Amino acid sequence: MKGESDVKINYWAAHLTTIVSVTLVLLLVGIITFITLSSRKESQNIRERLEVNLVMKDSVSDTYANSVSRIVAEMPFAIDARAIGKDQALADWKEETGEDLESLFGVNPLSPEVTFRVKAQYSSPDSLKAVEHRLNAIPGVDQVVLPDSEMVNIMNSNIQGLTVILAIVAFIMIVISFVLINNTVHLTIYARRFTIHTMQLVGATNSFIRRPFILNNLLAGVMAGIISSAILAISLGAAPHLGWNDVAHYISWWLYACIAGGMIVAGPLICCLAAAVSTSRYLRQDYDELIKG
Repeated sequence: MKGESDVKINYWAAHLTTIVSVTLVLLLVGIITFITLSSRKESQNIRERLEVNLVMKDSVSDTYANSVSRIVAEMPFAIDARAIGKDQALADWKEETGEDLESLFGVNPLSPEVTFRVKAQYSSPDSLKAVEHRLNAIPGVDQVVLPDSEMVNIMNSNIQGLTVILAIVAFIMIVISFVLINNTVHLTIYARRFTIHTMQLVGATNSFIRRPFILNNLLAGVMAGIISSAILAISLGAAPHLGWNDVAHYISWWLYACIAGGMIVAGPLICCLAAAVSTSRYLRQDYDELIKG
C-alpha cells in the first residue's frame, strides 16, 4: 500500500510540476506578446504625430477655412483636421514669438490655416508628397507645409530597426518557450517510461498507451492556459491602479481576450504534441535502451 501511495504522490507531483512549468512559460509568451503589440501601437502613435499645415490665401475667410477643414477630415490620410482662424493664428504667433504683428503692420497679416495629423501608413516621404499634391488641388490653398523629409526618414528608419529587433527577440523567446514546454512534458513521461514498457508486455496497443499521457497533458495544458490568462487579466486590471495607464491604453480587453484565447488553445496543443512524440519515442525502445535513458 505504501508503494502504491508513493506512486500516486509522485504522479500528482509530476502533474503539478507540468502545470506550473507550462503556466510560467505561457505567461512569458503572453508578456512577450503584450510588449510586441504595445511597441507596434507606440510606433503607430509616433508616426501619427506628424502634422501637415495648409496655409490659405489672404482672401480666404475663416468660414471657408472651416469648410476646407471638413473636406480634409474626410480624406483617407487625415486625422483631427481643424481650422485656425486669422485671429487665432495671430494669437498663436504672439504667444510663440512674443511679436505683435498687428501693431507692427497695422493689420493682421496672417492667413487662416488648416492643420491635421496624417495616418501612420501615409508617414513616408513619398506618401506625403502625394498628400501634398492632392491638397494643392483644393481651391484657396496657398501653401502646404509638410514635415521635414530628413526627419521623417530618420524616424521611419529607427522605428523599422526597433520593430525588426523586437520581432527577432519575440521569435527567439517563443521558440525557447516551446522547447521548455516540450522538455517539461518529456521529463514527466520519462519518469514513467518503465510503465510504458510494462503495458507493452501485457499486450496494450500503442494507441491505448498513448491515450492517458495525451489526455493528462491536454488537461495540464488547459489548466496552465487558464491560470496564465487569469494572471494576465489580473495584471491588466490592476495596471491603472498601479499607475501603469499606458498598459491599458495599448492593450484593450478585446485584444487581451484574443491573446488569452490563443494561450488557452496553444497550451494543450503543444502539450499534446509533446506527449505524443515523447510517448512514441519510448514505445520504440527496448528495456536496455530504457535503462540507458
